[in-house]
Amino acid sequence: MTLFDNDAGVPHDEQSARAPIPDRLSFKALREAAQGCRACELWEGATQAVVGTGPSPSKARLMLVGEQPGDREDVEGLPFVGPAGRVLDQGLERAGIARGDAYITNVVKHFRYKLRGKRRIHQTPERAHVAACRPWLNAELKLVKPEALVCLGATAAQALLGSQVRIGHDRGRPMDSDLARHVTLTTHPSAILRQRDDAERAEAMDAFVEDLTQVARWLARN
Repeated sequence: MTLFDNDAGVPHDEQSARAPIPDRLSFKALREAAQGCRACELWEGATQAVVGTGPSPSKARLMLVGEQPGDREDVEGLPFVGPAGRVLDQGLERAGIARGDAYITNVVKHFRYKLRGKRRIHQTPERAHVAACRPWLNAELKLVKPEALVCLGATAAQALLGSQVRIGHDRGRPMDSDLARHVTLTTHPSAILRQRDDAERAEAMDAFVEDLTQVARWLARN
C-alpha cells in the first residue's frame, strides 16, 4: 500500500484540487490552510479543522492516527484531548511511550456529529469524508516521515491499509506498508470506553497497552 493509494474511488489529484494544501509545507502552514478546507460538508458544523500535533519532524519517530476529532477536540483545536485522549495517555504511559514523543493526528480533520438536544453525538465519517481529507494526512506523513505508524481503530486502519483490514484479526501485527518501517494497528481508545463494565474495560485496556508495548519495543531496538 503506497502513500497515495486509497479505497475511496476518488483520484488523489482531484482530492488535492479541492484541499488547499500549501505549496511550502510546514506544520504552521498546514494548520492554517486546513481552516479554509471546503472539500466536504463537515466544515459547516464544526468549530475548526483539527490537524495533528507533536514534536518537530526530526524528533517524531512515532505517528498515531485516529479517526476524527470529537467534541472537545473540535472546541480546543487539538487531537485526543477528550475522554478517548485520556485513555490514550494512560495506554502510552503504561507502554513506556511519552506522548510528547509522538505525532498524533486523525484521518478526518472536522468533527462529524448529530445533535441530540444540546449534545453533539459522534458519527462515523463516510468514505467520501476520508477521501476528502486524505491530502491533509498525506501532507502530515510527508512532514513527519515516521519510523513507526500506529492506526487507532478501523477507520484509520482501512483508510491507510485497505478495506480488507480487520481490527480483530490484524491488531498488533506488523503490516506490509511503505508508510513507515513499522506499521501496525490497534483498537481506538474510544472502543475501550464503550465496554460494558469495569472488567471488560480493564481487559480491553490491557490488550491496547500490549499493542502499544510492542511498538515501544520495536522503537527501542531501532
